[in-house]
Amino acid sequence: MSHSTPSCAVAAAKLPVREKLGYSLGDAAANFVFMTMILFQANFYTDVMGIAAGTAAVILLGARLWDAFFDPVMGVLADRTRTRWGRFRPWILATAVPWGVVMYLAYAAPSGWSDRSIVVYATVTNVLLMTLYSANNMPYSALGGVMTSDPDERTSLNSYRFVAVNLAQLIVAGFTLPLVAKFAAAYGEGQTARAVGWQITMGMWAAMCVLFFLITFATTRERVQPVVEHKSSPVQDFKDLMTNAPWAVMFLLTLVHFTILSLRGGAFYNYYHYYADKAALYDWLAVAGLTAPAQAEGAAPASGVLSFLGWIVYADRSNLDGSNVADVAQSVINVVEKVVFIAMIVLSPMLSKAVGKKGIAVAGFALMTVVSALFYLVEPHQVGWMAALTVVGAVAYGPTIPLLWAMFADVADYSEWRTGRRATGFVFATIGFALKAGLSLGAFVLLLLLQAYGYKANEGQSAGSLQGIRLCASLYPAVLFAVCAGLLAVYRINRKLALTIAAELAQRRRNAPA
Repeated sequence: MSHSTPSCAVAAAKLPVREKLGYSLGDAAANFVFMTMILFQANFYTDVMGIAAGTAAVILLGARLWDAFFDPVMGVLADRTRTRWGRFRPWILATAVPWGVVMYLAYAAPSGWSDRSIVVYATVTNVLLMTLYSANNMPYSALGGVMTSDPDERTSLNSYRFVAVNLAQLIVAGFTLPLVAKFAAAYGEGQTARAVGWQITMGMWAAMCVLFFLITFATTRERVQPVVEHKSSPVQDFKDLMTNAPWAVMFLLTLVHFTILSLRGGAFYNYYHYYADKAALYDWLAVAGLTAPAQAEGAAPASGVLSFLGWIVYADRSNLDGSNVADVAQSVINVVEKVVFIAMIVLSPMLSKAVGKKGIAVAGFALMTVVSALFYLVEPHQVGWMAALTVVGAVAYGPTIPLLWAMFADVADYSEWRTGRRATGFVFATIGFALKAGLSLGAFVLLLLLQAYGYKANEGQSAGSLQGIRLCASLYPAVLFAVCAGLLAVYRINRKLALTIAAELAQRRRNAPA
C-alpha cells in the first residue's frame, strides 16, 4: 500500500451533497440488473426463453455461485489496485460499457435456436453478467467505506445510496413488465413478441446503467487510508476475518437475507400472475382508474403518460386471459412499496442516531417475520390485503436497507481496530460472496420448489402448485426473516462501540507519521 495517509479531518469531513448523489447513482445502476434478477430472471428463463424450471435453476445457481467465488478475488485485486484515481473508482469506470453490452445480451432471447443452444447462450451471458457485476459492484460497495470515516456520515451516504437504489428498483419493479407488454404488443402475441419486448426494455435500462456509472466515477473521491501503510497477504486478510465475530454474524445474515430476497422476490411474480384472482386485480385497478375497455384490433394507441408506460389494462373483465392485468397490478403494488421504502430510508439516519443501527435492524427483521407469515392467510381475491401488508412490510423493512450496508463498513473498522490492518475491499468482497451465494440459493430453491409442487409455465396451475407459490411467498420467507432477527440480536457492534472505534482510529491517524 503506497498512498499517503490523509488527515483525520479530511477523512471524517462532511461529504458534499453532490458527491453523495453521484455515489448513489452507481448502486442505482447496479439495481437495474439486481432487481430484474430478483423479480423476473427465473420467469424470463422459463416463460420467455422456454427453459425447463430445473435447468433454469442450475443455470442461475452456477452463474451466481461463480460470481460469489469471484467476489473475494475482486476484493484482493481492488485492495491492491494502485492508480491516481484510488483503489476502487477505476473498476467502476472500466466495467461501465461492458456492463451495458452484456446486460442487453443477457435478456435478448435468441429466436429459432435449438433448446441446447439457448441453454448455452443463457449460461454464458449470465456468467459474463455476474462477473461484471462483481468487478463493478464489489469495488463500488468498498468505495463507500473509504469516502469518509465518520459513522454518522456513512449512514447519511448510505441513505442517499438507498434512496437512489429504491428509485431504480421502483422503475424496474413498476415499469419493466408494463413496458415489456407494451413493446411486445406492437409485434403480435406469444413468446417471440414477449422476447422483443424484453429486448427493447432491457436495452433502455442498460443505457441508463452506463451513464450512471460514469457519473459515479467522476463525482466521488477516496479519502480513508490505513493508519500504517503495510503489505498483507490474502491469507492474512482471511485469518483476520476468521477471528472477527461481527463479520461472521454479518456474513451469515447476508447469506440468509439475500436468500429471502431472491426466493420471495421471484415467488411474488408467480403469486400475482397465478395465485391472485385476475378479476379481483382488475376491480382493484379499476378503482384507481387504470382500466379501460378493450381496444379494437388496428386501433391507434391511446394517448397519455400512463398508457405510454403500459399502466392501463385495456380488457374486458370477463375476458382477462392474455391481458396485462397481473403485470400492472404487481407493478402498482411494487411502486407503492418502493415509495414507502424511500420515505423510511430518509428517516433511517435519524432513527439510527436515536436507537442505533443494530436496534433498528433487529426490530425491522422481527416485524417482517410477522408480515411475511400473514401473507399466507390472504385469499386470492383479497387484493387490498396484499397491498396493505406490502405497505406495512415496507415501513418495517425500509429503515434496515441503508443501515446494513453502513454496518459492513463498521465491520471493516472493527477489523482494523483489532489488528491494525485495513482490508475494506476484502471485507466487502466476502460479504459480497454471501450476498451472491444467497441470491443463487434463493433462485435455485424457488425453482426446485416450484418444480416439486408441479408448476407449469404459461399454463393454469394445479391446487398443489398454487399452494407451493403461496408458501414460497409467505411462510418460507417468514422462517428466514426470523433467523435474520436472531443473528442481529447477537451482533456486538452497537452505537456506543461504533463511536468508540471511530474515535480511536481517528486518533491513530492523527498520531501516524505523514
